[in-house]
Amino acid sequence: MVRFWANVIGNQLVWLCAVVGAGHGLRWPALLAAGVYVGSQLALSPQPGVELRLLGVALLCGLLVDGVAGGSGWVQYAAGNGPAWAAPVWILALWAAFAMTLPVSFAVLQKHLRIAALVGLLLAPLAYLSAARGWSAVSFATPRWQGVLLLGLGWSLALPVLAACARHWQRTSHALSDTAGEHA
Repeated sequence: MVRFWANVIGNQLVWLCAVVGAGHGLRWPALLAAGVYVGSQLALSPQPGVELRLLGVALLCGLLVDGVAGGSGWVQYAAGNGPAWAAPVWILALWAAFAMTLPVSFAVLQKHLRIAALVGLLLAPLAYLSAARGWSAVSFATPRWQGVLLLGLGWSLALPVLAACARHWQRTSHALSDTAGEHA
């Protein structure tokens, strides 16, 4: 239970550091917070290889979802690090941190991929809207609904992929450790 709450609270703290920092034009708070959080989650993990692979897939998803959103012009990110089509590093830090939640606090989504899609569609845009409204870390072109919908659609595709990867890799890792235990 301690790992569950450390996972939830840690991820929320990374989000807060990232959006407050980005709202002030800073990238380093997100990178520092995500680095500490991801490192702690890997240290606590019974299967760190699963989390590392999820981190890689999450970064690819972030590059695609937030890269397309930024490239469309419908979403603008504060503290960007290059052209609009390149997802800012602080957003990628959030994706890396989010990857750590899939085997722990969001593990239920592994069994319910349709719910994962619905969560991505409806709840992920709320985080962006909060970042926009509360800290000016993100802004939306008018009409605002286009950027919100684009992010929701991107997350509705990315989250089930991430949940399915987590499920598959955790099962594979358990099966391999069970087989190794039998041969010992």
